[in-house]
Amino acid sequence: MIAAYLRYLWRAGNLHGLHSPFVYALYRDVLRPKHAAPPGTLPIEALRSALLRSDKTISVTDLGAGSRQSAGNLRHLATIARHAQKPARYAWLLHRLVLHFQARHVLELGTSLGLTTAYLANAVSQTGGQLYSFEGCPNTATLARTHLDQLGYPAVKLVVGNLDETLAETVASLPVIDLVFFDANHRYTPTVQYFMTCLPHIHNDTLFIFDDIHWSEEMEQAWETIKGHPRVQVTIDLFGVGLVFFRREQPKQHFVLRF
Repeated sequence: MIAAYLRYLWRAGNLHGLHSPFVYALYRDVLRPKHAAPPGTLPIEALRSALLRSDKTISVTDLGAGSRQSAGNLRHLATIARHAQKPARYAWLLHRLVLHFQARHVLELGTSLGLTTAYLANAVSQTGGQLYSFEGCPNTATLARTHLDQLGYPAVKLVVGNLDETLAETVASLPVIDLVFFDANHRYTPTVQYFMTCLPHIHNDTLFIFDDIHWSEEMEQAWETIKGHPRVQVTIDLFGVGLVFFRREQPKQHFVLRF
């Protein structure tokens, strides 16, 4: 990832030289880091701090690419909170994106401890929508449900089970998908498969957000495959996440921007 980050820094631009009015306005108003936590989300960071100090462990059913920090299925909550949850600045970005696009039908593939889920839930509660969060591990899902209820987000629909089986059934029940945060199985085939499962339910302003697009060679290959799909018009590489837009009025362009 060090080599990938150095390549990213070499290529990443900013507002100067952005000739797409859509991307220029999005970068100026939404993507550039904001240093103030969204209103009402301080309890989420208080929970993160508590989890980072926790000495408790949990038995994890791992259906994804595994962990670089822990061998076996017994994981410390502090390790999960430190490495498997998006840092606050990325969670704040997700929050801003939901509000900016007024996303109502929102999916999160990968609940983990529920911290990023809570940020999404806070934003979705303001758009009057519904958040569906998918988690493969029953023990992790139980803990996330406790955290979400504790933080005041009982309306989150937590879908537990193998995403290969639960995703298609859920998206088929929705009229459309407005926003999806893909943070589940960090391997090539599942990532592309989940993209293809959600694709028939998009509309012109749908946003797909892919986590850890430079996490491994497989994820970088998946990112390139998704960028090349004929329905994808605009992508933005922020290193930690990649944004995918389907706006038919936009020329096909790919951007690498500093975040």
